[in-house]
Amino acid sequence: MIYKNHIRVLYIDLSTEKIKVDLREDLKEYLGGVGVASKLLEENIKPDLHPLNENQPIIFAIGAASSIFPVITKTVAMFYSPLTKELGESYAGGRLAMTLLFAGYDAIVITGKSHKPIYITIKSNDIAFKDARALWRLSTDETGRIIRERESGEGKRSILRIGPAGESLSSFASICVDTYRHFGRLGLGGVFGSKNLKALVTIGDNDIDIENFKEYFRAYRDIFKKVTKTELMQKYHDLGTAVNIAPINKIGSLPTRNLSQNRFEHAENISGEKFATQNLVRKIACTGCPVGCIHIGQFRREFDKGYEYESISVAYDYELIFALGSYLGVDNTKDILELIEKVEQMGFDAISTGVVLGWATEAYQKGLINDAYTIIPLEFGNANNYIKAIEYMAMTYNEFYEVLSKGSAIASEKYGGKDFALQFAGNETPGYHTGYGSVVGHTVGARHSHLCNGGYSIDQSMKTFNKEKLIESIFNEERERCMLNSLIICLFARKVYDKKTILLCLNSIGYNLDEDDLIAISDKIYRTKLRIKKMLGFDLNKVKLPKRIFETPSATGNIDEDLTYELIGMYKEKIEKYMNL
Repeated sequence: MIYKNHIRVLYIDLSTEKIKVDLREDLKEYLGGVGVASKLLEENIKPDLHPLNENQPIIFAIGAASSIFPVITKTVAMFYSPLTKELGESYAGGRLAMTLLFAGYDAIVITGKSHKPIYITIKSNDIAFKDARALWRLSTDETGRIIRERESGEGKRSILRIGPAGESLSSFASICVDTYRHFGRLGLGGVFGSKNLKALVTIGDNDIDIENFKEYFRAYRDIFKKVTKTELMQKYHDLGTAVNIAPINKIGSLPTRNLSQNRFEHAENISGEKFATQNLVRKIACTGCPVGCIHIGQFRREFDKGYEYESISVAYDYELIFALGSYLGVDNTKDILELIEKVEQMGFDAISTGVVLGWATEAYQKGLINDAYTIIPLEFGNANNYIKAIEYMAMTYNEFYEVLSKGSAIASEKYGGKDFALQFAGNETPGYHTGYGSVVGHTVGARHSHLCNGGYSIDQSMKTFNKEKLIESIFNEERERCMLNSLIICLFARKVYDKKTILLCLNSIGYNLDEDDLIAISDKIYRTKLRIKKMLGFDLNKVKLPKRIFETPSATGNIDEDLTYELIGMYKEKIEKYMNL
C-alpha cells in the first residue's frame, strides 16, 4: 500500500468461500505489480498439477504507483498458463487498478473451485459470492450488462468476465475488462472457467490521502506535461497502434496468410488511416490516462428484413488488425471489425484466434483436414466462415474445434502441419516478422510475447547485425520491463518513464530509492520469473520453431535456422550465468 510498509493481500478460496487478508512486509521489496505477483505465484503454484486443476492460483496485483500518476493504469494477472504449460502473465487496463487501489488491496490470490458458477464482488470490507448460473453461456457483453444492472451503487466499479470460450476451457480464452480492455494472452479465461468463476467485480469505495501534496503534485505536473505536451505519446492518441500497419507492411514484416507472405497486397485497405476515415467514432482512455489510445470503430449490421440495422462498436488496434486481417487474408475494415466483435463476445484472445485459424485454413488447403472436421470451408478472406468457426470453437462444436481451441501447437500435433503452425513455445505469434530480434525475443521472453523484450523493435533499430549486441539488448530490455511492470506503467509510456522520472514519481509518494535500487528490483523480479519457469520444467533447448519462420523472408531477409538456435543458446547461457551470480 502507498505510504505503508506492507503489501495488503486478499486470499479467496472458492471451494470453501473463505477469505483472509495478510499484510506482507516481506513483499514490499518487490515494489508492486509483476514483482509481487511473481512472488505470490511462486509461493502458491502447484507444478505437479495440471494448469486447470482447481488448486492452481490466480494472482492479480496493482503497481507501486497505480492510478495516481499519468498512464500508470495496468493490473497484472499471473497464473499457470494452459496454453504454454508454463508462466502465465497478462496485463489489462480499464478501471481495475483504480478500483483495487480504492478497495484497499494490492494483490488478490484466488484458489479452489466453486461447486456452481459464481461471480465475486470485492469491496473494502465486503467480499460476496453470488450465483452466476443464469450468466453461464452468455457472451461477455450480455454478462457485463446484467452485472452492471445488479451491482449499481456507490464507488468506482470494474467488471471482469469470461465468455463461452472460457467456460469451454479454451487454452487461449481471455477475460474482458470493462468492455474494451482484456487480460488477453495465455488463457486466463480458461483458468476462470475451470474454477466456475464467471466474473469478478471490484468496487473502490474508499479514498487515499496524499501525504506530501506539494511534492506529489510537482511530480505529477512534470509527468503530465511529458505525456501531453511532447510527441512521445502523440501517435497513440492520433491513429493508435493501427498506424503501424502501413510501415510494417512496407518493410516486409506483416505476417500474411499464415505467414506464407511478409506483405499484404491490400494493406492500404486495412491501414490505421483507413480505419480512422471509415470507422473511427471515438477515442477513450483507461482511468488515470490522459492519452486516449483506445480507438473505437463502428460498423452496421442488418439484423432483420426491411432495412433493420444495428450499429456495433468495437475497439481495434494493430495486433487485432494483423491477426484477423492480413493473417487471414481479410481485406476490408468492416469484416475485420465483425471478426473482432465475434472474438470479443465469445471471449477469446484475438491474436491466438487469428493465428490458429490461419493454421487451420492452410491445413484445410493442404488436405490435412476437410469439411468433416471444419463443417464449413476455411478459405483465406472468407470472413463469414471465420465468424462461424470462432463460434464453433467457443462452443466446442465437435472434436476438431475443441482441439483447435487448445492452440496451434496442440492442433498441429494431432492433425499435422507443425511446420506452419506459427507459435513460440506454445504461444501464437504476434504480428512482427522483423528478423532475429523478433524470433529470439519471442522464444526467450518470460511469457513468449513481443511485450517481454521488444525484440521486433531491436531489429528495426540495429543498423548492423551483431550477435552479442542483440542478445545483450534483449536481456537488458527484458530486465528493464520487469521494473516498469512493477509500477505498473502502460508500456506505451516506457519512453516517458525513464529511470529519472520513475524516481521522481516514487520518491514523491514516500519511497526513498535511487537508480541502483531500481536495477536491484528488476533483477529480483526477473530471477523470480526464471525460477518459476524452471520449476515448471521449461527448457530453451527443447523449443522447436516452425519451419515457416525460416522460409518466409523477414524485413532483414531470410532468417537462418542454425543461427537462430545459436542465438537462443547464447541467451540460455547468459541467463544461467545470471541466475548463478
